[in-house]
Formats: sequence, structure tokens, C-alpha cells
Amino acid sequence: MLNDSSRNIVVTKLLAMTLARTGSALIIVSAFLFIPAGTINYWNAWLFMASLFVPVLFVTAYLIKKDPELLAKRMNAKEKEKEQKLIIKLSVIPFVFAFLIPGFDYRYQWSAVPLWLVIISVFVMLTGYGMFFVVMKQNSYASRIIEIQENQKVIDFGLYSFVRHPMYLSNILMYVSVPFVLGSFYAIIPMLMFTFVFYFRIQNEEKILKEGLEGYSDYMKRVKYRLIPFVW
Repeated sequence: MLNDSSRNIVVTKLLAMTLARTGSALIIVSAFLFIPAGTINYWNAWLFMASLFVPVLFVTAYLIKKDPELLAKRMNAKEKEKEQKLIIKLSVIPFVFAFLIPGFDYRYQWSAVPLWLVIISVFVMLTGYGMFFVVMKQNSYASRIIEIQENQKVIDFGLYSFVRHPMYLSNILMYVSVPFVLGSFYAIIPMLMFTFVFYFRIQNEEKILKEGLEGYSDYMKRVKYRLIPFVW
């Protein structure tokens, strides 16, 4: 077990790594949005980045203070499962197009999303991120990769008592709202293709959890729906 001095060093390194990755993501997202738009006056892009990165910084600060171990898990994005690696690779193309199209849409005025829909979409996006935050508070095993962790237990309370994969549901809420926040109807096409990847990810993840996590088969019987209550 780490003493206070060692723990502070670990937390400081983790914070520096998180801020570096967040800064890199900010630069990449900005390039994807403003370069195709041909201007920095793309107000939807500024709205999106504020709606995304302000909550990210809040959640990062919370995890640094309350659960740095979980934050360390979230920093690990290297999948071990062969099938998951393939799913991730196939999802990259629609994901990239979903963020490139809005800038071109703004530049050439292909579509016009009404302000009321933009505002509602920001609310949906923030609701999704709020759900994501709740999931992390309820499940300290919420790694970014598919794995069975040491001493892992089945989480069956809170949001997990309604659906088996509330984190994926929160992600879908965020992703499907993004094209409308960015003011593009056309971008919803690649974004829906990207979110469909969660179907295959869940199928493979449940196979792994059922085989390797004690009690998960019983949990599947108690909570019937994977993603959307009364639907699937």
C-alpha cells in the first residue's frame, strides 16, 4: 500500500497525463471542426467543445480526488481482446467522418439545424455525460477496455438495476446529439453507423463477462435489458 508521499507522486503523474491527453484531444477536435469550416467563427463548434471539455475537467478533478485508481483504468485504452480490437478499428472511419462533415456543412451551408434543436441536443449531450459520471460513481470497475479485473464483482444497483450497460447508453446519448449540436443533419449518418458498433461490442463483452465473472449469468436473468429498457 502506498504512503501519502508516494500516492501524491502517483496522483500528480496521473493528473499530468490526463491533462496532456485532454489538451491533445482539444487540439485534434478543433482541427477536425475548424479546418473544414474554414473559419474560427463556427459557433456550434465552440458550443460543442465547451459542452464536452468543461464536464471532462470536472469529472477528472472528481476522480483525481475520490478515485484515482478508476481514472488510471480509464486512461488505458489498449484492448486485449482480438474481437474488440477489430471492432475499434472498424469504428474509426465513421467516427472521423462524423466530426469532419459538420465543418464542411457549416462552410457550404448544406443543412440548417434550428436553434431550438441545438439547445435540446446540448441538454441531451450533458444528460448523457451526467449519466456517464453516475456510472463511474457506481462502478469502480468501469474500465475503457473489456477485461475481468482482480476481485471484480457484479454491479447490480443504481443504473445497473435498469440496464446491464448504462455506460454505453450514456455514450450513445452523447454521440447521437453531437451532430445537432454542431449544426449538421448530414453528420448523423456516420455517427449512427459509429454508435451501431456498441451492439457488437456489447455482444462480445457479455460473452466474456458471462464466462469469466462470477454471478454475471444470474445478473443477466435479473436485469433482462442490455441497453434500452423494454427494447433490448
